[in-house]
Amino acid sequence: MISFDLSTQIYRPLTQVFSFVATPVNDFQWQYGTLASSQISKGEMGLGALFRVTGNFLGQRIETTYEVTEFEPNKSYGFQSRSGPLDSHILYTFEVSKGSTRINIATRVSPGDLFKPDDCTVEKKIKKQYRENLALLKGVLEADRIEKA
Repeated sequence: MISFDLSTQIYRPLTQVFSFVATPVNDFQWQYGTLASSQISKGEMGLGALFRVTGNFLGQRIETTYEVTEFEPNKSYGFQSRSGPLDSHILYTFEVSKGSTRINIATRVSPGDLFKPDDCTVEKKIKKQYRENLALLKGVLEADRIEKA
């Protein structure tokens, strides 16, 4: 089991950051390797909603269905894999901090049969990818931010 926590500050309103992150169709804009992501259940995004992600993960093309397991608007958004080669649980939490939004991510991934157990390089690559995703998310959301003198 690979387990780690990351966080970053995004200089955008909390409601905007939460809304963007909790909308699966946006994933390809800030998650490296994501080719497509969309909600597959009917209704609004919330507890029990299902979405499917197609992408490349460490050089392999994979498709995974996720179920939303935590959803409290502007506070938390979590999901767990229901199909696919990886067993994963991701939880994003959000808070206002110093005029910006702090986003925290708690990641738990079990590579299953996709990779050898106890492979340190896989763990390092997964952590690197998630750090890069947070940096890209920050860049995407802050792109049109204009500094005031």
